[in-house]
Amino acid sequence: MSRYTTILLDADMTLFDFHRSEREALKRVLARYGLAQDEQVIRNYSKINAALWDAFARGEIDQDFLVVERFAALMRAHGGTADPKEVNRSYELALGEEAWLLPGAEDFCKALSKTGLTLAIATNGLPAAQRGRYTRTGLDRYIPHLFISMELGAQKPLPAFFDRICETLHLSDRTQAVMVGDGLGTDILGGNRAGIDTIWYNPDHLPLTGPAVPTYTAASYDEILRLLA
Repeated sequence: MSRYTTILLDADMTLFDFHRSEREALKRVLARYGLAQDEQVIRNYSKINAALWDAFARGEIDQDFLVVERFAALMRAHGGTADPKEVNRSYELALGEEAWLLPGAEDFCKALSKTGLTLAIATNGLPAAQRGRYTRTGLDRYIPHLFISMELGAQKPLPAFFDRICETLHLSDRTQAVMVGDGLGTDILGGNRAGIDTIWYNPDHLPLTGPAVPTYTAASYDEILRLLA
């Protein structure tokens, strides 16, 4: 029997293949607005977007600024006169339609759904994109709860993000919960700050850096399942 009753799962690059979704959605939207879409542009967008999300996680910017600035910055670097707000709206919709899971993620979620534990996805990100992919990939069949930072009014790794999830799930004893995710600065640090155990999903065997301290580390979904058993 698992020592936990509640499993919180990150979305992007823990379950969803965000890199593939991002790339396909971005190419569609850049073409729609007549913007350059070569490999350098796509790489630069990814760098800009990642840096802004890191700043958001640190509480330095809000999400409304983030989603517009990433396209404004891209057009400052590569040209373009489209309204960045409009480009972002189109991108959010396209991202929700580009629904791809990481290999093995569906079987992993299916296995979790048979354990009888309370399961929830706990993610930063944009509601239109996250909810679109949640239903299109069919994960809603296995994981009944989806918590998104923008809807909660607080982002990982802030304790308030986890406070609101625990309140909704009526979880008073946080030793019964575990946060599973690939992000040291969001999933693991957030769990540390909220008093929740963590499993760092690290299939690429990256070195441990920064202040976050995972309770466990797993390189595969099978390892996560064994840790939860």
